[in-house]
Amino acid sequence: MSYFDAASAAPLHPVARQALMASLDEGWADPVRLYREGRRARLLLDAAREAVAEAVGCRADELVFTSSGTRAVHSGIAGALAGRRRVGGHLIVSAVEHSSVLHAAEVHQAGGGSVSEVAVERTGAVSPSGYADALRPDTALACLQSANHEVGTVQPVAEVAEVCRAAGVPLLVDAAQSLGWGPVEGDWSLLAASAHKWGGPSGAGLLVVRKGVRFAPQGPRDERESGRAAGFENLPAIVAAAASLRAVRAEAAEEAARLRELTERIRARVPGLVRDVEVVGDPERRLPGIVTFSCLYVDGETLLHELDRAGFSVSSGSSCTSSTLTPSHVLRAMGVLSEGNIRVSLPSGTREEDVERFLSVLPEVVSGVREKLGAPVSTGPVPTEEKDEALVVDALGRRCPIPVIELAKVIGDVPLGGTIRVLADDEAARLDIPAWCEMRGQEYAGEEPTPRGTAYMVRRTN
Repeated sequence: MSYFDAASAAPLHPVARQALMASLDEGWADPVRLYREGRRARLLLDAAREAVAEAVGCRADELVFTSSGTRAVHSGIAGALAGRRRVGGHLIVSAVEHSSVLHAAEVHQAGGGSVSEVAVERTGAVSPSGYADALRPDTALACLQSANHEVGTVQPVAEVAEVCRAAGVPLLVDAAQSLGWGPVEGDWSLLAASAHKWGGPSGAGLLVVRKGVRFAPQGPRDERESGRAAGFENLPAIVAAAASLRAVRAEAAEEAARLRELTERIRARVPGLVRDVEVVGDPERRLPGIVTFSCLYVDGETLLHELDRAGFSVSSGSSCTSSTLTPSHVLRAMGVLSEGNIRVSLPSGTREEDVERFLSVLPEVVSGVREKLGAPVSTGPVPTEEKDEALVVDALGRRCPIPVIELAKVIGDVPLGGTIRVLADDEAARLDIPAWCEMRGQEYAGEEPTPRGTAYMVRRTN
């Protein structure tokens, strides 16, 4: 079995395992107590804080440990907004932030605050000018991930931080995906991360609040973690998190070069092995181990299960999930194909032969899923007769990727310049049909509401 979902949770690093086991014996006592066992636990906690602060590039007294990266994000956003409430209640986020940031923004908006969402390019990257345009006199906080969780695109944090600093607005960075590879550059104000993303144990996150940033912790407070993270510290997990962060940083340069070569291999070869595939994310400014692609005429959830049966654990940002049946917000914001989406995120130590085996298995798996769904094998002959009326494809009540499959089946039945009218009520069609048109060189002619759904107009141009 090959585990290719390190962006969700990296396997526990051997150093983390050793540190975790050792600290279970030495770090079980309460670090705020003054007796011998408490003092020993306090020494372990202080040493871990110093080590992580050094890796982050901050002062030790600016860093607190939390129960998760999500908790760090929620506490950081709430505390920064509360600390600057006299300035105003305006929050800026990018359209591709992790759900923890977007959920915090929703809560802020429900409480009477305002939120601006900065759009991204097709690569998934924001533009610093987008943040400059979103800034207002009442802006209290801006948020930006250091790298995208779904497609691996690295964001221009330093440039955005400079824009925010010039306006006197603090920038909170979600560094969960990138911190294991190196410190976050730029003059940011707050930072959140989670140990399980770099090979540490789950249950250990961190929040950094730079000196001088107005911050008012929300909720009940106690004497622990500067009042910013209440509750008994998970000291074994914290010690293991610090040890593993130092270990992965020591290996980062060599391992990054190796994983980047493997993901470049996947990016380059998948379009040649599988027809109708779109590789998404920035081809250069991206994390070393992440590569994401979307396959036309494929149900992403089914594809994930079939790859699992073939021995590969991957994730999917596909719109076709049994829980929501809505497109991935990241892929939607990028304007790329959402159906049949697969994210491959390689953990440290991934073997070349495992990647080669994945590439050998993928074409057959995709072909099998397409065959089950009745996807078109070819576009068919080009008809010569003229047709005045638009051909109608009724896909009402059918979930993705069926509307696109039905569209592809009949595109050859209309003459050049002819129009197809696709009727669909699946929200994913709003993203997938224009994306299909761009991939296949057809013209997307817009949409119009109907009593039961939406009509998507496609004009044949080749």
